[in-house]
Amino acid sequence: MTSVRAMLLAALFCAVSATPALADITVFIGANTTPANRQVRGVALGAGLLVVAFEFEYANTTDDQTALAPSLKTGMGNVLFQTPVAFMGIQPYFTTGAGLYREELGTHVDTSIGLNSGAGAKITLTGPVRLRVDYRVFKLGSGASSSPAHRVYVGLNLKF
Repeated sequence: MTSVRAMLLAALFCAVSATPALADITVFIGANTTPANRQVRGVALGAGLLVVAFEFEYANTTDDQTALAPSLKTGMGNVLFQTPVAFMGIQPYFTTGAGLYREELGTHVDTSIGLNSGAGAKITLTGPVRLRVDYRVFKLGSGASSSPAHRVYVGLNLKF
């Protein structure tokens, strides 16, 4: 009987202390620096609890024919490990994930699975609006012409 009470008390404690899931959306612009600087644009949608969050992001990098730099489209599912609250308006995070990519340059086309990891920060501007700064390294499949690919971006993030 004591173990049943303990389990009920633990369940009650979890139910009372649980925080609602928070979500955010980011629209970003930046640069893919491998093998040459090219513009990247994208959107990320995430949700999570205190320290762990999950995110899906789509990004599109333009090509540069003269530098032999391919276009790159990525769709990644990521896990973010972040501080539970912002410190002095800054919430740092680390992220890792996997998904699909498509690289194109002239007649070369490669579609496969890729991995990514990186770090960044969400910086409070006003209310639920934040500035997001992010750096990622993408490990693309063996058919990719440029791997690993490096990306840096800045974006507007809305927390809801």
